[in-house]
Amino acid sequence: MDRKKIVIALGGNALGKTLPEQMAAAKHTSQSIVDLIEAGYQVIVTHGNGPQVGMINQAMYALEREDPEQPNTPLSVCVAMSQAYIGYDLQNAIREELRNRNITDVPVSTVVTQVRVDKDDPAFDNPSKPIGKFMTREVAEEQARRFGHIVKEDAGRGYRRVVASPMPKEIVEIGAIRTLVDCGELVICCGGGGIPVFQNGNHLSGASAVIDKDLVSALLAEELDADSLVILTAVEKVAVNFGKPNQRDLDRITVDEARRLMAQGHFAPGSMLPKVEAAVRFAGSKPGREALITLLDKARDGLEGRTGTRIRL
Repeated sequence: MDRKKIVIALGGNALGKTLPEQMAAAKHTSQSIVDLIEAGYQVIVTHGNGPQVGMINQAMYALEREDPEQPNTPLSVCVAMSQAYIGYDLQNAIREELRNRNITDVPVSTVVTQVRVDKDDPAFDNPSKPIGKFMTREVAEEQARRFGHIVKEDAGRGYRRVVASPMPKEIVEIGAIRTLVDCGELVICCGGGGIPVFQNGNHLSGASAVIDKDLVSALLAEELDADSLVILTAVEKVAVNFGKPNQRDLDRITVDEARRLMAQGHFAPGSMLPKVEAAVRFAGSKPGREALITLLDKARDGLEGRTGTRIRL
């Protein structure tokens, strides 16, 4: 019998914020992923990279300040670095957990993944995604002058670099990913939303942007004809009137109901809204597809209908 194919989008809580935290988090995360494999699911993994890409960006900036011969490192390269070292920890942790359970027929690999974006995407006209640490006005102005960075003040807490968050148009390595998945591999890909690139003829050039990893995960799930998209986050269920006395958790809703709730402003931009948007995009793409939003430790319960917020046509 064919296994159900699921794309799991790991949130930041599944990865930690430092190297030691990440190694410990990857070990815990791998247990939940292998639970799903034991339950008979075929799993593809995507992940965020917020803390990691910020750390790399700051490290490369410090290197450039210490050594004038070192050029500024593009954000796209920082995303590539984060994909590789997060994938390294995840694939080793998952491989170890598989073997601890005597599962030896599921190879694990990481694909460094580029995602094409459109130069004319309106997000480039209003960059709003903050990355890196807070800076003084003087440091922010220096970065803007030397590197052409766009910096904005953040609620009186200092200045931060901001970049665009364009829509994903194409997963460049989808052919390789699909081949690996069809061969039974557990593939880790599209990390941090993918390396954003522009298409210039046959040449791909890095874009100064950060792509939402849940929206890329929805695109990936569509391209792989997955049965389910599982978006893992810090809450067990999506809620309306979140944090208010009349908060109401959502169990099962239709795509149309989700769209209506989004239009009514129930989900916060930058946190739950893109997750619901991604869930709607996938669940609405074909009859029979389902999106689930829940906690990492509740993924199996959610897929089996016991918890989480499930969205279908």
